[in-house]
Amino acid sequence: MPFPTPHRPRARTALLGALTGALVLASGAFPGPAAARPAPAPPPSAERSAPGVAAAFDRAARAHGVPRDLLVAVAYGETRLDGHAGRPSHANGYGVMHLVSNPRHRTLAEAAALTGEDEARLRRDTAANIRGGAAVLRSYADDLGLDAAGRRDVDAWYPAVARYGGARSDAGARLYADAVYGFLTDGLSARTPGGERVTVPPRPVTPERDGLTAAGAQSADYPSARWVPAHPGNYSAGRAAAIRQIVVHVTQGSYAGAISWFQDPASNVSAHYVIRSHDGEVTQTVRDRDTAYHARSANSSTLGIEHEGYVSNPSWFTDAMYRSSAALTRHLCDRYGIPKDRAHIVGHHEVPGNDHTDPGPHWDWTYYLRLVRDGSGDGGTVRLSFPSYSTLRSGSAGPQVSAAQFLLNQQGFGAGTVDGLFGSGTRTAVTAFQRSRGLGADGVVGARTWTALLAAGTRPLLREGGSGADVARLQRALTAALGRTVNTDGLFGPATADAVRDYQRTRGLTADGVVGPATWSALQSGR
Repeated sequence: MPFPTPHRPRARTALLGALTGALVLASGAFPGPAAARPAPAPPPSAERSAPGVAAAFDRAARAHGVPRDLLVAVAYGETRLDGHAGRPSHANGYGVMHLVSNPRHRTLAEAAALTGEDEARLRRDTAANIRGGAAVLRSYADDLGLDAAGRRDVDAWYPAVARYGGARSDAGARLYADAVYGFLTDGLSARTPGGERVTVPPRPVTPERDGLTAAGAQSADYPSARWVPAHPGNYSAGRAAAIRQIVVHVTQGSYAGAISWFQDPASNVSAHYVIRSHDGEVTQTVRDRDTAYHARSANSSTLGIEHEGYVSNPSWFTDAMYRSSAALTRHLCDRYGIPKDRAHIVGHHEVPGNDHTDPGPHWDWTYYLRLVRDGSGDGGTVRLSFPSYSTLRSGSAGPQVSAAQFLLNQQGFGAGTVDGLFGSGTRTAVTAFQRSRGLGADGVVGARTWTALLAAGTRPLLREGGSGADVARLQRALTAALGRTVNTDGLFGPATADAVRDYQRTRGLTADGVVGPATWSALQSGR
């Protein structure tokens, strides 16, 4: 996430009607808490996320006359239903509904006035936060003149959703609202931090956009990207140095919010590109030839790429985002002669003079750099490393299915074409693999089957200080076996040694942190 340049006074422009303020202080410029900097944890009672988040959406929707699925889609687009334990985003936004309190966007105060709830409770209590977001949306619907029949029509809410995002321009408002309506079209299924499943079934939508114009221009530097320029005061024309590095950022907020904030003259921050989580869409906001304000001392010699999401939540880092970002980075490296290595493609936290932590421990550098070097759009690279491994069964689809198919084929179990679709051929191969490892032959790839698949291969002696592909294989297997992310960087450091000891202790092995035949045998049998 970017840093502001030193402050310099400048006149602020007038607000654009009801679409006021910045959606998300996406990149750390707002004078307030920095969500990707180390932050003190709130007290245990700070976020009261009572059982029944889905029920809270139901109750709030009924109480305020807001379509329930729309309310969930707004929350999902803002936070993936993660209230971040009461901690603020960079826009000073709180809770699953991202109720904001900053000089240009005040949905937190609006929610307090509308519901009578204390702002502290709205920030930390999930059910209250959802009620507050519903109340704000209803007030915007009332301003539009929607009657009871109109409120039942989800398409009629489009201008209210666009206003809730707080964008300063029509293009930013469209990006925000279109994303919400995209979730309605596609449907969604998400887990809250407490493990509760919240779903929205897919539906056809024809939103009433009320004359809002979309971002129509394409980037001159990267033709597949949209062009939505940042405010001229948030970057400098030209450069004082040659482009030598690419800096990877995480927005700590939404895609549309980052773009909106870069358009706000008060922000004093920007990045060259922003990438959307669910589909990898790219928007350029500063030309390559100009100096974006994103990495303090390194601004003049770097290109900044923002990725929608939060450092603490790996669910934002989708395969579509990785592949889209890698294609962009590869293009930029080729265009400007930047070596495709970790010395020249760096995280924000690695730039001298910065104290941010993005992209954080969940960013898969090994996979990302492989895509940058080998190509991200031709399907030739199968991703094997994930922050967690989902249960796969008939009907599943996506990059983890591709990974399972690839591993099954590699072990000689004939899953067929690696197409990411879990059909009958994949199920047959899974069942055969499970039988060969003495696992329950149910054709479902759960934690034990994942562990055995990921660990399959040779059994070299590994200990702290080692490195290479076998270490990465071990780290992937430990991630599946332990149910927590073990960073897959191919380096056997202290964190990997701790994970090995944890695995050994829980499996009745000698907990020495050394991976020998006994530990490999346990992993490869899915223990």
